[in-house]
Amino acid sequence: MSEETKVQETAAAEVSQDAMDNFVSLKKGDTVNGTIVKIEDNQVFVSLGYKYDGVIPLRELSSVQLESAQNAVQVGQEVQLKVVSIDDEKEKLVLSKKVIDGEKAWDGLQTRFDSGEVFEVTVADVVKGGLVADVGVRGFIPASMVERHFVEDFSDYKGRTLRVKVKEIDRENNKVILSAKEVLDAEFEQNKQAVIGNLQIGQELDGTVQRLTPFGAFVDIGGIDGLVHVSELSWQHVAHPKDVVTEGQSVRVKVLKVDPAAGKISLSIKAAQPGPWESTNGQFNVGDIVTGTVRRIVSFGVFVEIAPGVEGLVHISQLAHRHVATPNEVVKEGQEVKAKILDFNPAEKRVSLSIKETEEAPEQAPDQKRERSDRGERAPRAPKVELNNPNVSLSNESMSFTLAERFGDKLSKLK
Repeated sequence: MSEETKVQETAAAEVSQDAMDNFVSLKKGDTVNGTIVKIEDNQVFVSLGYKYDGVIPLRELSSVQLESAQNAVQVGQEVQLKVVSIDDEKEKLVLSKKVIDGEKAWDGLQTRFDSGEVFEVTVADVVKGGLVADVGVRGFIPASMVERHFVEDFSDYKGRTLRVKVKEIDRENNKVILSAKEVLDAEFEQNKQAVIGNLQIGQELDGTVQRLTPFGAFVDIGGIDGLVHVSELSWQHVAHPKDVVTEGQSVRVKVLKVDPAAGKISLSIKAAQPGPWESTNGQFNVGDIVTGTVRRIVSFGVFVEIAPGVEGLVHISQLAHRHVATPNEVVKEGQEVKAKILDFNPAEKRVSLSIKETEEAPEQAPDQKRERSDRGERAPRAPKVELNNPNVSLSNESMSFTLAERFGDKLSKLK
């Protein structure tokens, strides 16, 4: 072996011994700086400038559960780490990134909590009851604090970026609660007041149906919702909003009322559309027989819809040829009927109808005629008799019988 080779080996041994001396001087709990040199699925190798590289297990990379180490660090990244354990036999130095991150995070989180700062986080995992984000420590966003509305399925939230506030912080119990809903609520209220301040009654706007309820539909008109009551959805009768509109549908609405103090906006879809009466000119004429549907029954008659949004009144006296005590005796709501137009006035939005005029009047029985006579009602006029007809003879007897029969006891009173 040459002298030069011996010198090189001696120098290498001295360097190795120096590195070992430095390594031996490390102990559990020390903080070290290193560079990521290799990433595997379940661990990361770090160069520390010592005899051998340190290893960060997957569980020590982040405060949240990771599927792969590549989701936490990159090759070449400078990191500060905590020594977890030293294994001389296996020449293994186990390090932790999450411990250092956690120590740094608490002070920052406390500052953000105190100031109400809004900051961004990335959803690392979806768990039962909410979402998890890495904020140096494990940050939990309860399901009720994710959105302003109810979310049934959070499966597609993983990887999303959310703007949050620190809702609750407990360092002793390693607990951090975050809220995205508070951020959204504050932004909503700010935008709501701005939009309400610019609204005018009678103004027409484009909106999007957000949600349906039995009493109407909530429509987004630029970041805030207004209510379209079920009676304002259509000129036609609407049993339930879902029969007319669907969530996500684009609609044109008209502003009916604005209450800035209560933050309420009343809208109408039907008012933003041509009224049914505007298109009825020439469609109906007095005397026409039409088919309609009984929509409402009141004590004095029934309202029949003869065209979408066009209702006419059938007065109780026009329901039948007989006497009707209550309209329910003749018709019921939802029933289809035929009616005759008695009067049509689109300018005043009024239609008078008759159901009995579409039916033949029943013939009266003889006893009904006599009852009418007894009540003093006018009897049907007798056929005209020509006195100069030789085939007709009127005697005093027949005449007196007829008068007696007709006037009855009234003659006796005259006597």
